[in-house]
Amino acid sequence: MGEVIGLIVFGAIVGVLARLFKPGEQKIGVLWTILVGIAGALIGYLVAGWLGVDNTSGIDWIRLAISVVAAIVLLGVFMGVTGRKKS
Repeated sequence: MGEVIGLIVFGAIVGVLARLFKPGEQKIGVLWTILVGIAGALIGYLVAGWLGVDNTSGIDWIRLAISVVAAIVLLGVFMGVTGRKKS
């Protein structure tokens, strides 16, 4: 249960960071921000494992950066698929 809560919290952080770094206004709600962040976090974990940087001591900055970049891409895809325009 703790892993699920951790994934939700990490996904929320990743989603918020993705929205901050993506240019323009994103017209999506908090739930979609968290879901996009969770998807980005899962992709970040997967890619970090492929690159061999999944076991680091301290704060895992590389995995966080990969997760945020993945969430930015997913955010762009989500906005394109749903037809939400940036202002």
